[in-house]
Amino acid sequence: MTVRTTKRSAGLLVYRHTGDGLEVLLGHMGGPLWAKKEAGAWTVPKGEYEADEPPWEAARREFQEELGLAPPDGEAVPLGEVVQRNGKVVTAWALPGDPDLTGFSPGTFTMEWPPRSGRQTEFPELDRVAWFDLAKAREVIITAQAAFLDRLAEHSG
Repeated sequence: MTVRTTKRSAGLLVYRHTGDGLEVLLGHMGGPLWAKKEAGAWTVPKGEYEADEPPWEAARREFQEELGLAPPDGEAVPLGEVVQRNGKVVTAWALPGDPDLTGFSPGTFTMEWPPRSGRQTEFPELDRVAWFDLAKAREVIITAQAAFLDRLAEHSG
């Protein structure tokens, strides 16, 4: 029996074409550690999954959990994997769509806050979502995930 110690996440990079070009939907990471950060604080909506769950199914489930919105239907483009600085392996698919963001209702997580207070506080996994053109998305997305933007641009170009 093999024990997997590498954490894995799967996610969906939803995109749309507008009069101004290609835009992608990113989420700003929630919680006090990210509250005042922009650069490197935005992510593809994603989440961890167990070894027995197919990554594609995890990506769709996590989109629903993180945003409170059903993932769009459409033909997905595999964007492969990246390894983030923390060692987590992230797999993503690009999916065309334009979900109604007024229904945004993020999932939550609990952590001790303030540190060493003994108090558990609940925070949203994503505190906001927004559309970005690729140039702006590259400025704010987690560094390793910028490869997903490049791969989407290659596919769309």
